Amino acid sequence: MDIETQLEATPSRARQLLIALGKAVVSIGLLALLFSRTDLPSLWHDVQKASAPWLVAGLALYLLVMLISTWRWALLLSAQRLQLPQRTLFASYLVATFFNNFLPSNIGGDVIRIRDTAGPARSKTLATTVILMDRGLGLIGLVLVAAVGATAAVKVGAGMAVPVWPVWLWAGFVLAAVVSAPALMAPAGVGRLLQPLTVFHPEWVGNRITCVTDALSRFRQHPRVLLGCFVGAVLVQAVLVVFYAAVARSLNVPIAAWNLAVIVPLSFVVQMLPVSVNGFGVREATFSFCFARLGLPIESALAVSLVGTALVMLFSLSGAAVYVARRSPRAAHGTA
Repeated sequence: MDIETQLEATPSRARQLLIALGKAVVSIGLLALLFSRTDLPSLWHDVQKASAPWLVAGLALYLLVMLISTWRWALLLSAQRLQLPQRTLFASYLVATFFNNFLPSNIGGDVIRIRDTAGPARSKTLATTVILMDRGLGLIGLVLVAAVGATAAVKVGAGMAVPVWPVWLWAGFVLAAVVSAPALMAPAGVGRLLQPLTVFHPEWVGNRITCVTDALSRFRQHPRVLLGCFVGAVLVQAVLVVFYAAVARSLNVPIAAWNLAVIVPLSFVVQMLPVSVNGFGVREATFSFCFARLGLPIESALAVSLVGTALVMLFSLSGAAVYVARRSPRAAHGTA
């Protein structure tokens, strides 16, 4: 690398380092604040006494999340005339989950999934569009589960002063659906909206805009695929709620599933904000805030959040094994 290239790269690297440092400060600061208000011996005692069978059940539920997520991904790819083996997609999802949990940004996992499908799709833009569609439908499904959970918590008297009023969540769900609808109903309009970007590189950007609009047009031709993917997104969020319910049960934390149906999606939304390292700190703060409104101690909130995260990270280590196996010389040469 010559001196000019090094000088050009330095500001970018410095900026990335500052951003990573800022996220680390937020995560460490929030965790330190929460732990300072926690009875640590009591927290450690609760974690030590966690029920192993319920934790195993939690791992099984997270496996179900991965299977449904893989199925959703395969559905979206099929709408783009890409038929890839479920086993291949599942392995890619495992690796992506590992990267999401052990890299300081969940973008890493999406990059893995894009890389693994860009070859068969013969287009990184197409592979990226599929992932973005998957993400978008997942977010709408998440808001729907939170809205249903908040409504049920209020109507069945689950005892929660919900942190977000159900009407707000329903409004968010409707707004997300209305905003995303034009992209599917009028893909050409998306192309016109992106057209000003061609000023940077007319041919290169223009080709990618065409690829995006073509992909959206194919999605529009397969409404059942989109419906199936959305139903899958709702199922994923519902299973994740049950996953945290199993974690809470293992710790003997008395919290209703309807309450978790609000807390868990809300924590996921908060984690999307790029202000922390993999959601650490902000996730625990969200759980603590919501648990306090239920009259539950901060120790219970931290125990459920941290044990749930530990289980997810434990499960994601299977992705590391898949990643190492795929990069081994034997796998690279296709030998038995």
